[in-house]
Amino acid sequence: MTLHLLEAPAAPARTRSFHTIGRQALELLYQHRILSTQQLHVLLSPPERRAERPYYLRKQLAELHKAGLVNRVRAQGGGAGPGRIRTKPFLWFLTELGADSVEEAGELPIRPYRVTPESVAGARQAHTLALNDVGVAFVEHARRLGHECGALDWTPEVANRIRDGQRRFEDDHVISDAVLNYVHVENGRRTMLSFFVELDRATMTSARLAAKLQAYGRLYEYVPQGQDRARRSPNATRPAWMYNYPVFPRVLVVLDAAPPREGQPDRRPERLAARTEDLYTRTSADVRLSRLKGDIAIGVTTLQQLQQHGPCAPIFTPLLRGTPSARPAATDFYLSTK
Repeated sequence: MTLHLLEAPAAPARTRSFHTIGRQALELLYQHRILSTQQLHVLLSPPERRAERPYYLRKQLAELHKAGLVNRVRAQGGGAGPGRIRTKPFLWFLTELGADSVEEAGELPIRPYRVTPESVAGARQAHTLALNDVGVAFVEHARRLGHECGALDWTPEVANRIRDGQRRFEDDHVISDAVLNYVHVENGRRTMLSFFVELDRATMTSARLAAKLQAYGRLYEYVPQGQDRARRSPNATRPAWMYNYPVFPRVLVVLDAAPPREGQPDRRPERLAARTEDLYTRTSADVRLSRLKGDIAIGVTTLQQLQQHGPCAPIFTPLLRGTPSARPAATDFYLSTK
């Protein structure tokens, strides 16, 4: 790919070519908005070559930064004071020029969202990085197991309409934190899986999170009506999700929480276990989800379990299965209780 740089008005236009890693880094930043240096390193380096890549990746990022294609800020958190600022990792994102260069190449679907230093430093920084950690965990375990899930196989913030109307966008759509695709390979058999991913850092109430899960029930049943019902074609009776997905994706809820302050006990396991219980109770009580429990699968795990054991391990608590007195055992990302 040839990347065009902006010059002073009187100077002729010139181009700069970058190594494959540089081009891949631009594509990842375009799709995932912001990534830490470590996240880029893992996604761009297969395990067998990871030890030799850190310096080269940093060099490529420095070249992209010099060319005006990427920008960077220090991550938030990790303590205060000037002595700690340099220990915080860099977060990388595309400039307008970098985003334009990716769009000009035409390799990725166009995403109108543009990242700015202000948006990177905003309140959702930790959420975005944790969501990237979810994708990175899937990629790493897929590599280890011989499955297929690449650095571009999850797309953040995917909206699906759940009812007709012209209300607020958030009222007419369920916006998944990500849609992730995965190919499970076993004994030569390939199984293609899709997931709606919800990343919860315990910053919203369990009631709000449960309401978002309930919206997936509306998505499953939503059939666009159109303005002229008398002239609707037979296809107009199909649920809208069938136009985008061959089967309804499983819903994976990944729980995380901010680490405790220095000197404070780590109560995250207890907090996240309580949140899982709350979600089980609330979703089990929802009439629509209870009616659709044979069609929709929802599972809950924690980011720590996902990173440590991988999605093919029995780390997910199935919601909509069993009863409060007879809960199903934990299962893998198939969310099957058989």
